[in-house]
Amino acid sequence: MQDMEWISLGLSPQDNDLIEAARDVLLRNYRPFWHTVSAAIRTRNGTIFTGIHLGATVGRLQVCAEPIALGQAIMEGDSSVEVAVALRHPKPDETGEIAIVSPCGACRELLMDYDPDALVIVPGKDGPMKLPVRALLPLPYQR
Repeated sequence: MQDMEWISLGLSPQDNDLIEAARDVLLRNYRPFWHTVSAAIRTRNGTIFTGIHLGATVGRLQVCAEPIALGQAIMEGDSSVEVAVALRHPKPDETGEIAIVSPCGACRELLMDYDPDALVIVPGKDGPMKLPVRALLPLPYQR
């Protein structure tokens, strides 16, 4: 029997709405090398919050899209994360389309901190799939 944490879960119509919310934010705000990744988080009450990657000339000052979306949720009084997704726009010299990307390690840690039961939509070999954030971060940092 396979460990449940590693079994992908099917996407729902609400998950597709979440992906579309992230896509809309990215299309409206895309700026090469500055705003290249978007994120959308659906809280447990069904509200969707979005964020955009903040690029910076000094690389360490950049902020991922997921913390921006989570910050908006927190500002509205809800730090729960039912499902999160991030999308990346291809670079100007790349061919391809906007694609779902896995959250970086820091964003995985952040999602675990705020909701260890969160699910994350990630790319899979047969298309997008939904996994528990714990499956993406099996040994999280402990305070």
